[in-house]
Amino acid sequence: MKNVACAAMNEGADSPKKATEKELFKQYAETKNKDIRNELVNRYLYIAEILSKKYVNKGIEYEDIFQVASLGLIYAIERFDLSRGFEFSSFATPTIIGEIKKYFRDKGWSIRVPRRIQELSKKVNAARIALNQTLQRTPRIEDIAEYLECTEEQVLEAMEASQVYTPKSLDLSYDSNGDDKDLQLMDLVGEDDKHFDVIENRDFIQKCMDKLNEVEIKIIRDRFFYNKTQIQVADEIGVSQMTISRMEKKAIEKFRKELKRVREI
Repeated sequence: MKNVACAAMNEGADSPKKATEKELFKQYAETKNKDIRNELVNRYLYIAEILSKKYVNKGIEYEDIFQVASLGLIYAIERFDLSRGFEFSSFATPTIIGEIKKYFRDKGWSIRVPRRIQELSKKVNAARIALNQTLQRTPRIEDIAEYLECTEEQVLEAMEASQVYTPKSLDLSYDSNGDDKDLQLMDLVGEDDKHFDVIENRDFIQKCMDKLNEVEIKIIRDRFFYNKTQIQVADEIGVSQMTISRMEKKAIEKFRKELKRVREI
């Protein structure tokens, strides 16, 4: 059946270029021939183009949106059932829009943000516009929270998360208040102070050491601060190397439990 259909397409009226859309959909349903699908894509690509332009200037490049819309068009062609009597354009439009919105939802945020925060962020933006018109002033956090029937903390969380939707370039320049050289964003971004990590680690180690007995403290200090071998420590204490190994593992396990507890706080 497939060979017969393909052969027929090569003859005059049955070629993809000359066939009607209904004929092409019927032939594609029967053969799944890629040439027929490509012809359908070319004929209806304008739908993907029109819908893509509705989403420009929203944080994602037009070319990326158009690619997603084109994939949505292909999905629509694959799923379209001519026997149901629908116009293809009516069927394809919601399919393409769905793919674009899905892409914005999943890829539009520069940092992965929970779906509930993304949805709340949209509601917060809509609420700000509505309240601005109603109150004739910039709405406060409590106004938005009351309007959306949520807490002020949730509104703040959504507003902070929305800042990662379209990240600012580190090359962005700011007026330096009369200085010859403008400041760039990278000059204003803080760095982690390594000394804080040292202090935190030292404090953590000290708290863990306070929970060890005298022998365990000696083993940890000799093994990890003075770089002594287990045999050397065993000779000093007067026990076997195997005993030092067991006690060392027991002490390290206490460190692990304390670290897990701290991370859960």
